[in-house]
Amino acid sequence: MLEILKTVNKKILLTNQFEEGSWVNLVNPSGAELDRVSSSLNVEMDFLKAALDEEERARIETLNDQTLITIDIPIVESVAGKVLYITIPLAIILKNHLIITVCLKDNILLNDFKNNRITTFCTQFKTRFVLQILLKNANCYLYYLRNIDKTSSDLEQHLYQSMKNNELIKMLQLEKSLVYFSTSLKSNEMVLEKLMKYEYVKYYPEDEELLEDVMIENKQAIEMAHIYSNVLSGTMGTVASLISNNLNIVMKVLTSITIVMAIPTMISSFFGMNVVMPLTLQYSFWIIVGFSVIISSIVGFVLYKKKLF
Repeated sequence: MLEILKTVNKKILLTNQFEEGSWVNLVNPSGAELDRVSSSLNVEMDFLKAALDEEERARIETLNDQTLITIDIPIVESVAGKVLYITIPLAIILKNHLIITVCLKDNILLNDFKNNRITTFCTQFKTRFVLQILLKNANCYLYYLRNIDKTSSDLEQHLYQSMKNNELIKMLQLEKSLVYFSTSLKSNEMVLEKLMKYEYVKYYPEDEELLEDVMIENKQAIEMAHIYSNVLSGTMGTVASLISNNLNIVMKVLTSITIVMAIPTMISSFFGMNVVMPLTLQYSFWIIVGFSVIISSIVGFVLYKKKLF
């Protein structure tokens, strides 16, 4: 999908031409759309295709008066009814008086800009637009991290009541998401630190405070991801211990029951042999049964006193 947008009277509008001060947004673009942008704006094709590789690392690069800024952004996917938090690359290309964004999937990060939810947003101010994208990205990480923390807390309560594989799998998926987030946030931090000293990106005095806000929000997201990851790892360790302990309790009870039930079986086996045995009276059966019950009761009482039941 190819969209050309421009701010007019503080509102974002769609246009058909690559005008000065416009924003070119590509989402999972086709080959024809990439060729159109590359030929019309003389943009490096490698820059346009950078974000189409899910394994692309966060980086900043300049070539032929074009600056590529690649960052990792968080998105939510639903697979088989399960919510997955992952990260994908987003490419921001600065070319003369244009800004180009390329992403493999639609995302709420850029949708807020397209839907006029960012009041101070203007496509003509390239540097400020880039910083606003970076700030919004950090806020998205914080928002998803809070959702992950809330989800893990709910799953924890369910796990304490019933140990089911479904909850455990969800906890493992959240733990994996936190690892993705932590790795991506640290990569974004490296890009931000380089961006602060990057000579090819021109900053204005009014942008300095915004850049500081971006750094602060990103560091906060890194700390939150680290804390939540440690908490979730501790919870998973506790759950593993509880499952092991519950299994030991069940095995202990079953072993005790087996011992108690084995006594009548063993006694009846003796008297069921095809040899001469004592107690051939009329009431021998009930005597043997009573004796078995007494012995089993004694053994059961001893096991109970030793807390093996």
